[in-house]
Amino acid sequence: MSTPTIPPQRAPEPAPVTLEKPALTHGSLPRRAPALTLLAWVGLGLALYLVLDFNPVASGLLAAVGYTAVVHGWSRRVEGPRKAKDRLVTAVVTSSFVVALLPLVSVLGAVLSRGLERFDADFFNNSMRGVVGEGGGAHHALMGTLIVTGLAALISVPIGMLTAIYLVEYGRGRLSRAITFFVDVMTGIPSIVAGLFAYALFELFFGAGVRMGIMGSVALSVLMIPVVVRSTEEMLKLVPNELREASMALAVPKWRTVVRVVLPTALAGIATGVTLAIARVIGETAPLLVTVGITSSDNFNPFDDRMATLSVFSYNQYATPGIPPEPFLDRAWAAAFTLILIVMALNLVARLISRLFAPKTRA
Repeated sequence: MSTPTIPPQRAPEPAPVTLEKPALTHGSLPRRAPALTLLAWVGLGLALYLVLDFNPVASGLLAAVGYTAVVHGWSRRVEGPRKAKDRLVTAVVTSSFVVALLPLVSVLGAVLSRGLERFDADFFNNSMRGVVGEGGGAHHALMGTLIVTGLAALISVPIGMLTAIYLVEYGRGRLSRAITFFVDVMTGIPSIVAGLFAYALFELFFGAGVRMGIMGSVALSVLMIPVVVRSTEEMLKLVPNELREASMALAVPKWRTVVRVVLPTALAGIATGVTLAIARVIGETAPLLVTVGITSSDNFNPFDDRMATLSVFSYNQYATPGIPPEPFLDRAWAAAFTLILIVMALNLVARLISRLFAPKTRA
């Protein structure tokens, strides 16, 4: 008699193990949180400076460090360490920019607050002829600045542009390298050296003690030429070679290609560079003090005797005030404020030229 077989029992299946999935996303700071945090710390720095008479440098540094620390800590808690590092670097760059703006804001605030005292119609319509104390103006200095700077631009722009065209389009060999070297050297020379050069040059022909407006223009042109050369050279290098090759493939001469193709394409950048070069030299004082001098009367002839310029006028009024000194100091600050407005206007003109004359591209 056979014994019945007992079927094998299956082992109980283990319960499925559920693994917790790691979070693939983190929270995110509100979109405007960094900007509002920066604004809050800047306001705190201004309050410390204006209300509590705190040191302005210390106020700016405290605002920068506080903003960086708050944004980094907030981001690390909400967004995680990886995003916090990115926030930290961004906050450091932003804080450095804010700290770098402090001297500019301080200068603009001081010039604006003190220059408005004499920023009136009399300041622009009168000269200093016969004025001892209060009154007078800087009409002669304003016109002298425009004349001297205009002649400097008239000298510098053709020389600088032709030099840049030669270096980019024609220059090869030792001569090109020598011109590039001397342009680099001229870029870094002190402005007083340019004034001494112009004075020594004109002294050979007119004798010692000569002062003329054209001398100041020559001195400023020494400072302008390397800036014009460099800016024009960079703009010409940005013109695609395909445009030159297409023009030459049609048997167009090289000079006509440069005049009709290359220069119009780079016109916006060249005009911007020239405008910025003018803004660079219009406020120079040392070379004009040596070459042009100062006068209290109107003189619109740059080839005859001394002329007045705004920079030298401001320096003279501030360095040698009379009694009482307040009218002299007010005129000095007003002249400095006028120079700042002229430079700002030139920079705006440069941006406008760059926008209007830039090559049109299809969207």
